[in-house]
Amino acid sequence: MMRIITGSAKGVRLETLEGENTRPTSERIKEAVFSAIQFEVEGCRVLDLFAGSGQMGLEALSRGAESCMFIDSSPEAIAIVKKNIDKAKFTDRCRYLISDYRNYIRKAANEREFDLIFIDPPYADNSVGDALERIIKAKLASRGCIIVCESGNEDIFAEREALAENFEIKKSARYSKSFINILTYKGE
Repeated sequence: MMRIITGSAKGVRLETLEGENTRPTSERIKEAVFSAIQFEVEGCRVLDLFAGSGQMGLEALSRGAESCMFIDSSPEAIAIVKKNIDKAKFTDRCRYLISDYRNYIRKAANEREFDLIFIDPPYADNSVGDALERIIKAKLASRGCIIVCESGNEDIFAEREALAENFEIKKSARYSKSFINILTYKGE
């Protein structure tokens, strides 16, 4: 059972999707990520791009983020996200959409900038690099935006070396089969 670790919704138990299609971020990884970014979350506009249960975005809201947009291509995932938003009592600070990440990024281009972005696609998709590239082109990341990438590959910039120049790597770590890269977007 997942829960919100700290902040205004500390201890709220979150529902997760049943089945093999979703792999929730482990408590250990979530704690490591938020300890690395804890002083940079307050007031952020957050994008949880492959939301799953929404736990990363909800944790950010609990720690003082201003708002969160949850995106997932699965209607079942978004139904769980809605339940978790209600349980945490963050309804007024959240938006959600059932959408493929590519479509969402294309449609949201130049509309708003986010200060904190979580990218955690299914490992088999290997789409972290593609998502990063699209986010930059669509101008969805503010200068200094923190982007947390969770993937099954150590090198998220594989075959996209030029893309790496847009970021400063704040932290890179391996947890069992998961690789976490916390990036800061340098901006234009």
